[in-house]
Formats: sequence, C-alpha cells, structure tokens
Amino acid sequence: MGREPYAAASGELLAWAEAHPGRCAASWHSLSNIIYITRGDSRGFLRDLLEFVEVPRTGGEHMIAALDLNFRDIEDAMQAVAAMLFGAQIIVTRNTRDYLHSPIKAITPSQALAILRKY
Repeated sequence: MGREPYAAASGELLAWAEAHPGRCAASWHSLSNIIYITRGDSRGFLRDLLEFVEVPRTGGEHMIAALDLNFRDIEDAMQAVAAMLFGAQIIVTRNTRDYLHSPIKAITPSQALAILRKY
C-alpha cells in the first residue's frame, strides 16, 4: 500500500512470503482492513496474496481469548490470537508499541528482513 517508511521492507517481505508459501499468515480482519484502506481497490492483490499466505481459522472462543489479553486495541489482540493459532514465531507490524504485552513478539518489517537475511 506504499506506506512509508515501511513500503520497501514490506515489499521485500511479501516477495519472501511468495517464495515460501504457507510460511506467513494474515488474520481475517486484516484482509478486510486492506479493502477498507484501499477503498476496495485491492481485490486482485488479495486474491494473489491468498495464493501463498495462510488465514488462520478463528471463532468465538478465539475472540474471547483476544478479549482476555486486555490489549488497549482489540484489533491488535485479534492479531496476536491469530498469530498464536498459526504457530507464528513473530508478528510483523509497523505498530510494535501496541504489542509490548503480546504472547508473540512483534517486530518491524525491517527487523524481520534482517532476521531472514541471516538464513
């Protein structure tokens, strides 16, 4: 979506994810947020994304788990629960501050790339 200063690193991460299908996930509600932010002009992007990115299945019990995390922003708690369901080792976000109490560590796209470049 071209959001600076994260656009270049995010693009590289997407390329990595495409080259490693099934190794990355996005939460269900994040996909709707992409549609909202782009005013609906991202359906093709999402179709392509779903070729290599997983969407963890969630339900009511997972929403309760998100509520129990007591995050200030419920969307961030939902992200954390989706990441746990996927078995993620990290959450990649430009908003690491809101994940200080997350059960899964949150890092920026640039930090994620630095880790991936080591392997």
